[in-house]
Amino acid sequence: MLKKLFVLALFLSCCTGIFAQNGTNNRDNRAAIGIGPEWNMDSRSNFAMGGVFGFDVNLPKSLALGFTVTGSNNFDEITVLEPAALFRWYFLNSGHTGFFIQADLGAFLIFEGGDVTPLFLGGLRGGYRFVLAPRFYVEPYGRIGYPFAFGIGAIAGLTF
Repeated sequence: MLKKLFVLALFLSCCTGIFAQNGTNNRDNRAAIGIGPEWNMDSRSNFAMGGVFGFDVNLPKSLALGFTVTGSNNFDEITVLEPAALFRWYFLNSGHTGFFIQADLGAFLIFEGGDVTPLFLGGLRGGYRFVLAPRFYVEPYGRIGYPFAFGIGAIAGLTF
């Protein structure tokens, strides 16, 4: 028990450094949370519609990490849940806005006919983060990967 508490304390002490950045303007907010719709190929023979929730934390040098959860349904019999970690790089800009490329790694859970089929998820996402107000952003994106083929969507959210 003591060993588990020690590992937890060590993990939490290492993670607090992520939030220790000093922003110089409103574009250097440390974290973002967003939600939006997505159209994708999370189905065997047709398209699916879903929603995506995301959270990311800015790191130095135009990098960010976080997670996304996408839920999709093909309006027939297949529902898919995609929890994934994200690793993002904003290129051409150092303010954590603008064009980005992102790697997603996680699980692809297929719910069909009362059964759950887990698969590995790997994907690449590209998009652009538009800052519309000091704390509000919109982010259109496209993604490709396995086992879903593609997805197109947009996220709106807040930075803090």
